[in-house]
Formats: sequence, C-alpha cells, structure tokens
Amino acid sequence: MPGKPEAAENGKTPQFTTLKVRLYPTQAQAELFEKTFGCCRYIWNRMLADQQRFYAETDAHFIPTPAKYKNEAPFLREVDNQALIQEHNKLSQAFRVFFKNPKNFGPPNFKRKKDDRDSFTVCNHVMGSSATVYVTKNGLRMTKAGIVRAKFSRRPQNGWRLKRVTVDKTRTGKYHACILYEYAAEAADPVRPTPETAVGLKYSLSHFYVADSGAAADPPHWMRQSQQKLAALQRRLSRMRPGSRNYEETVRKYRLLHEHIANQRRDFIHKESRRIANAWNAVCVREDALDELAKKNAAGNILDSGYGMFRQCLRYKLERQGKPLIVLERYLPTTRTCSDCGWVREAVSPRERSWRCPRCGAVHQRDVNAAKNIKAQGLAQYFDALERRESA
Repeated sequence: MPGKPEAAENGKTPQFTTLKVRLYPTQAQAELFEKTFGCCRYIWNRMLADQQRFYAETDAHFIPTPAKYKNEAPFLREVDNQALIQEHNKLSQAFRVFFKNPKNFGPPNFKRKKDDRDSFTVCNHVMGSSATVYVTKNGLRMTKAGIVRAKFSRRPQNGWRLKRVTVDKTRTGKYHACILYEYAAEAADPVRPTPETAVGLKYSLSHFYVADSGAAADPPHWMRQSQQKLAALQRRLSRMRPGSRNYEETVRKYRLLHEHIANQRRDFIHKESRRIANAWNAVCVREDALDELAKKNAAGNILDSGYGMFRQCLRYKLERQGKPLIVLERYLPTTRTCSDCGWVREAVSPRERSWRCPRCGAVHQRDVNAAKNIKAQGLAQYFDALERRESA
C-alpha cells in the first residue's frame, strides 16, 4: 500500500493508480540496477540479522537504519539511498504485520539471490520546482541513473503526482518500472444493486468461473496453445544435459514462454474483470481458499488460473464506480443447496455435475446452482448490512 494520501482537494478523495513501463537501460545503467538489487538484498539480511540478535539479547524489538552499515560496506554509497531506506520501511512493515496477526503471517525471512525477485523502490521528493524522479518525453529520470529510456503504453494525466517508482527485472532479463501516481477524484455515488443488476460467480476449474445465468468464462484458445508449447519444452529439457549450450538456450525459451503465458493470463483477467464491472451493479462471489482447493485437487492448475487476482481486480474496479463486491464466507453450502426450495443435501460427489432435488424435483447443474445461491445469499447479506447501517 502507498503512503498516507495527501489532503482531499475540493471535496475529492485521493486515489492511486500505477503505470507499468518497459525500461531500456544502457550498460552502465543496467550495472547500477544490478548493484542496487544486490545492495537491497544485503541491507535487508543485515538488518534482519541484527534485529534477531538484538531481540535475543535484550528481548526488545529494534531495527537499525541503513546508515549504520555504510562505513563497513562502502559499496552501499554507490546506489540510491532511497532504495535502502525503502528496504528498512518494508522490513518494519513486515514485522508490524507479523506482530498484528501472527497466526496468518510469519516473521520476515532472509533473502536469497536465487529465490528473491530483483526489485527496488525509490520515493519521489519534490523540492520547490524540482523532483528526484520524474517522467520525460522518452524516459524516466532517476537519481544516479539519470534518464533511463522507457516505452510508455499510456501517459499520466494532468494533476497526477508521482509518488514512487519500483524497478524490477524479470527472469528473462527485461527491466520494468511501476510508477505510482496519486490524484484527487470525485467519489463515486453508491449504486444500489437489484436482483436484475447483480450477478453471482462460482469458481470453476474447467471454465474459470460460471455465472448464475449459466454463462462461462473460458480462457481464450491461444492460452491453451501456449500451455501445450510449454509442455513440449519441458519434455525437451528432460532429455537434455544440464549446462550444455542447447540446454541453456531451451531454458531461455522456457522462461520467455512462461512470461508470455503470465502476460496472456493478466490480459484476460483485466479485460474480463473490466467487462463485468461495467455490465453489473454488484458482483457476488465466495471466498474460496484456492490453496486448500489445490491440495485437494492436485490434477488441476488451480493456483495458475489467476482467480485470486481476478477477484482483486473486480474489487477495485467496482469500488471506483461505487459498486459493491459481495464476498460470502467460504464454507457456505452453495453447491449442496437447492436454489429453488432451499433444501440442503448432505454431500455432493465432485464427479456429480448435475442432481435432482428430492423435495421440489428441480434439476440443477452443479456450478450454475452454486452461482444462483451465491447471488441470492450475497444480496441478502448486502441488504442486511445496509439495513443495520441505516438503523444505527
């Protein structure tokens, strides 16, 4: 989450948006980025080690600042100091989250180069008419790196204030910058949903999701084609000698294809969530624990589907239009409940795709019936909460 927003202007509320751009650094700039990645990882591990040692000796929590290590590690002076300060802030935030909810969040861990994502963050400091980070016509100006050539898919609008920039490097060697902007926008008027303008969505392993109307959102066919190419590359890698030239070249193609699949998935999720947010006044979903479903169904790519990211995109896109995302408790028996009469079965086999209600005789498709129950119970939950707020 970004820092504390500035005061609202003329009754408008502060909002944040991020622009992701592709960076094309020179060789010297790329070397500086690599040094910054390593220094951020080094300072994180040193601060965490000293915190653990200080806690073991005094039973008190304390995290030293990066300035303490610059004399013994002079290479830290070669990179932007803001990147090191942000590592201190991230470590402090990680401990705050852990202390607040230790059951769901573990303590911070040490970072390893082969496991850690290469990235660093710098904040923009405005001093009069100058700023430490700003966007130019063909690039992004950063401290010590200078102007880094960049490709923009869109430009910031007037009144947007640049807050911070996160530079990261993919496994395929590409550099990107996520530029966070803050701007003042008028708060959207709350939209009151009705049964006709609301939709219920049920997660589906085979169709991504199924709506209460019976419509399904199947990922595009080109995504399946990429998955087939990935399986072919994996078979080729299994027959090669690790470390050989052909092996390294195939690994590079393998990583590029993985990146391509991730981009395809992200594109599908953003387009589908935008279509739903524009078409409906409320969306009802169930808070399914995807990690638990993945353990029960090892044959499916549940965690690779991106449904968790899909719910997050739906949430913020609906909120910006004043529309609610209604989330139901994960253990509600939506699949076992008859959407016509409300009768609840004891159990439903995972292979049973349709069933007949013994009370009213209605025949239900498994996922469509669950989506109807999610919509009905979600709207009931929303109006109950609304009535309690109005009567308070």
